[in-house]
Amino acid sequence: MAVDSEPVAQVLILGAGAAGGSAALACAEQGLRVTLVAKGRDLADSNTAHAQGGIIGPAPDDTPELLAADIIAAGDGLSNPQAVRLLAEQGPPLVGSLVIERLGVEFSRAANGTLDLTQEAAHSTRRILHADDATGAAISEKLIAAVRAQPLIRLLQGTAVDLITVPHHSTDPLDIYRENECLGAYLLGETGKVVRLLAPITILATGGLGQIYLHTTNPEGARGDGLAMAARAGATIINAEYVQFHPTAFYHRDADRFLISESMRGEGGRLRTRAGRFFMQDYHPLGDLAPRDVVARAIHQEMLKEGEDFVLLDLSELKVDPRERFPTIHETCLRFGVDITREPIPVVPAAHYFCGGVKVDLEGRSSVRRLYGVGEVSCTGVHGANRLASTSLLEGLLWGQRAGRDAAAQMGKLGDPAYSHVAPWQAAPTAEEIDPALVIQDWVTIKSTMWNYAGIVRSSKRLDRALADLSYLEHRIEQFYRENRLSDNLVGLRNAIQVALIVTRAAQRNQVSRGCHYRID
Repeated sequence: MAVDSEPVAQVLILGAGAAGGSAALACAEQGLRVTLVAKGRDLADSNTAHAQGGIIGPAPDDTPELLAADIIAAGDGLSNPQAVRLLAEQGPPLVGSLVIERLGVEFSRAANGTLDLTQEAAHSTRRILHADDATGAAISEKLIAAVRAQPLIRLLQGTAVDLITVPHHSTDPLDIYRENECLGAYLLGETGKVVRLLAPITILATGGLGQIYLHTTNPEGARGDGLAMAARAGATIINAEYVQFHPTAFYHRDADRFLISESMRGEGGRLRTRAGRFFMQDYHPLGDLAPRDVVARAIHQEMLKEGEDFVLLDLSELKVDPRERFPTIHETCLRFGVDITREPIPVVPAAHYFCGGVKVDLEGRSSVRRLYGVGEVSCTGVHGANRLASTSLLEGLLWGQRAGRDAAAQMGKLGDPAYSHVAPWQAAPTAEEIDPALVIQDWVTIKSTMWNYAGIVRSSKRLDRALADLSYLEHRIEQFYRENRLSDNLVGLRNAIQVALIVTRAAQRNQVSRGCHYRID
């Protein structure tokens, strides 16, 4: 953190989840020096570590064509066919070579010793590898160990405040990039000082934005930081209206919205009302294994119809012992007084995955020169209007690898960065710290506004109200940002309001209900 003007590495990576870690390893394998920035001290505090269900791997009854068809069907036809084909062809083999062989992740096995393959909603075959119900944590642990063991990777902790951009001038008519190029990022460290981290290539791997919603399965850091920074840098953002809500998050007034894996329905769990009526067959031919957006809306509709705060996931027909197959869920529910071996689980939908993001190509390049995006912050086009279950870890790992290798290939072609044009960070003239009560209240407003007006079910009037309320709030937050001492909370609040507006404006522009963007008007 002492460096404030010299390049810190050849590649700067913001975010240490599956996508960021995969990109860091790929860069280092190509001989590049990497600085990897994690927001907190715990590198495992990411959406990667919270992923329960699994990851698509090599399966005997699967083919790239079958997988691609399922992804496109779940994406409601909006997926990018090239990106889908790439993921379907290269993703499962990468799980074999990188995750199983190199990282040594131990997935659950069947009684005969073969890898246990499970099935989730909208999948046409059993193709999903899992480590009980803590797949993301298992992958994250091994990935972090590999990153720490790589001498070309330097780890830093801090909050990225903004991307560093300078004007990009080109006379090449084939130059695809916009007027800016990225030369690193400004980073807020533990001392409260903002330093410049200069690098010829920057990779955004900052994750999603679930925290802008009242109910979410995402960790605290998933507040859209990378998306907001990229937008301010002039990057193209696409498909921002497509926010996927996971149908089943554990409902308890004293608990965070802990994710209840979709695999539970794949293994025989069924949704019912508190009165005992099974309802999913009324909404889709696939019943409880319908696509996520359909299930989330069905639960939302039943809650409104019945005047209830939650529905129940009935496990009486479960084909497996939940204590063995879903030990994390079993232990968490038990901690809050719900014994899933004897009773159903109270569940509600919750914001889960952002299908849009920074527009990137097949190598992860954004519209800003020298800036890549990988993982949930990016939009490759794979997910279309709705993500197929267990594709997120796969996409992050694959595009992380591709971006890392492409960064090495591009390093000598991009020319010398114009570091002399990068100004030091200009701190606010006051040392005053913002009143935390004001920050808390503004967060409550953002979360409630997005949940009520730009959530699972939308309309023009609801979105108009959201835009009016958020726009008013934006002016106040910008004033806070200019006048108060910079902190992680203040950076996050500013990013959250900007991201909320990006999502809401995209939802207002798109008047066609598709996938996880659903308008009643």
